[in-house]
Amino acid sequence: MKKTILTLITMTVVVLGTANFTYADTATTNKATTLTHVGSINKIEVHGNVEVYITNGKKDEVTVNNNYYAENALVQDEDGVLRVSSYKAEKLVVYVTATDLRSIAAYDNAIVKSDGKLSAISLDINLYDHAYAGLKLNNYAANITVSDQAKADLTGTIDEYSLTYSSSSTVNRTELTAMNATETKVVPQQMVINPKHIHQLITDIVKL
Repeated sequence: MKKTILTLITMTVVVLGTANFTYADTATTNKATTLTHVGSINKIEVHGNVEVYITNGKKDEVTVNNNYYAENALVQDEDGVLRVSSYKAEKLVVYVTATDLRSIAAYDNAIVKSDGKLSAISLDINLYDHAYAGLKLNNYAANITVSDQAKADLTGTIDEYSLTYSSSSTVNRTELTAMNATETKVVPQQMVINPKHIHQLITDIVKL
């Protein structure tokens, strides 16, 4: 198992793991940090005040567009999962190039956007809290879940499309074309009150 963790708390890079885990070849120019030695990225998980731009490419690569080493942020690459989190007031902007992306998950106020058209055989997209996704897709299949008060703008073409969304979420798919589409709206379960309980409650109030 290869595990590479890059944690930025101070101006020092802290690497957790065995001796062969390293981001020592990171290159920083114009306040942009490109992380090398990134493994194959299958899933991107984003937390906090982060904005991620995703594109397809022939090589997996991650670039952070600010003075990354001075930020209180975390970028973790482990077993195909790229985790990015930052809770500073200033948004952390990250560019990700992936060759075989299969899943995206965004939490808190995170923003995920495609840089151009994002192509994949099958892609799972999960949005929670107040997260936002603006994605132009060119997929065979996509399973999309938009929960809580998350928002999504979806465009492009999909053969097999499945959407599950909450009543409090917002999903714009007017410019999304799908051959086979399934959509499910999740409505909060209403509380069912037994009439006998109401009668007992009224009786108890009268006694008072």
